[in-house]
Amino acid sequence: MIVVMDNKKHIQSVELVADKVKSFYENKKPFRIFHGSTNSTRTLTFKRDELLDVSMLNCNISIDTKAQTAIVEPNVPMDKLLAATLYLGLLPPVITEFPGITVGGGIQGGAGESSSFKRGFFSQNINWCEMILADGTVIKSSSEENSDLFYGSAGSMGTLGVITAVEIRLVPAKKYVQLTYIPVNSFESANQTMLEQSNQDIDFLDGIMFGSDSGLIIIGQLTDGVYGKVQRFSRAHDQWFYLHAEVINSQGKEYSETVPLTDYLFRYDRGAFWVGRFAFERFKVPYNRFTRYLLNPILHTRKLYQALQESGASQEHIVQDLSLPYDQAVPFLRYIHDELNIYPLWLCPIKPAPKSPFLCNSLPTNLVINVGVWGPRTPNYDQFVSANRSIELKLAELQGKKWLYAHTYYNEAEFWNIYDKNWYDKLRTKYRATTLPDIYTKTKVRERVEVDAKRGLFKTIFGRAKLRIVD
Repeated sequence: MIVVMDNKKHIQSVELVADKVKSFYENKKPFRIFHGSTNSTRTLTFKRDELLDVSMLNCNISIDTKAQTAIVEPNVPMDKLLAATLYLGLLPPVITEFPGITVGGGIQGGAGESSSFKRGFFSQNINWCEMILADGTVIKSSSEENSDLFYGSAGSMGTLGVITAVEIRLVPAKKYVQLTYIPVNSFESANQTMLEQSNQDIDFLDGIMFGSDSGLIIIGQLTDGVYGKVQRFSRAHDQWFYLHAEVINSQGKEYSETVPLTDYLFRYDRGAFWVGRFAFERFKVPYNRFTRYLLNPILHTRKLYQALQESGASQEHIVQDLSLPYDQAVPFLRYIHDELNIYPLWLCPIKPAPKSPFLCNSLPTNLVINVGVWGPRTPNYDQFVSANRSIELKLAELQGKKWLYAHTYYNEAEFWNIYDKNWYDKLRTKYRATTLPDIYTKTKVRERVEVDAKRGLFKTIFGRAKLRIVD
């Protein structure tokens, strides 16, 4: 069965955007793309005359149940994509943990999740990509057609063109995920357990370290049956997932439960893993189950990302995802423990993307470990920058890479020592992308943006996100 939603509207939208892009190109004017939302932690500012609004590209176009594929526009969020495919009994192989992350963001931001040990990055599960080049030309790329652009776009942060549609592979869905929590007592045992479990017949794998000697590796298996207690995480009165896991961790023994599929996939939405707790500390609100229930509407990731932008909190909290070769993960975790003492830490094993230079292609291993480092407030900006710089230098020493949605402070030489500038420049020239900001320029944090934190919080609670535009 093929479900077609509105292909005519898609064609018209692409034509409008392509004409606008062509105008920028002919006038030799750079532009930046606005998608309607953002999961970047950088405080974003747009210039009015350099803004390309593509927020209208937000529809599912078609789902083919026989071929098990979905064609979708780039601004379709994960929850909308999942709802459409689950209705037909199918599931994208990789769904990001935050429902508001878009398809385009998942590709160009290098998204991975707990199925990535098996399925790789979100971008490794698409068949083809339709793009508007920087001169207004509309083309398709795939593993066989314009393959250098197809692989190069993954993790490129929108600096090679404008994605307008992709075809995503799908797999059969089931109703539940059977979770098993395996206790570990060291970084070494966590790393080894993830390696062992990555070779088993399971569907999901990640971990949380609550301390250097205490954590859980969490494995999941798709199932239609219920085994043991059914646990949910999406309702206002449900416990946040990491707090639920922390109680299990304190018991020091293996534990299993059954979780509805959507609750599992978006288990970290409420509280944004554990970052949401910092808002309670910042504004001196008691942090307990009642206040989390009362404030639940503003403690989902869509609102929390808005708060990061509106309040400037991302300029005070370390929010970094770092990927390292399997054999370098433990030294990096020790460094975080010794130098920053930030906990919990998220661990997510990922299968590398060997043909995507901005992702983990050059790491000398068949398994990389993503470490999520999300820390408490550092009000002194110089200390905040220094801590981020220290992380970057240690990461480079251990042959790691960071996700570029986050703050980057590399100087230009450091950045291009990590990423292949010669390859990137050739690709930009070939596909006429040199009028777009390059990836270093786009991701580098150059100065602090002054934001009224209290006013920003008020706008987050009572208003909608607005573009920060300057003339």
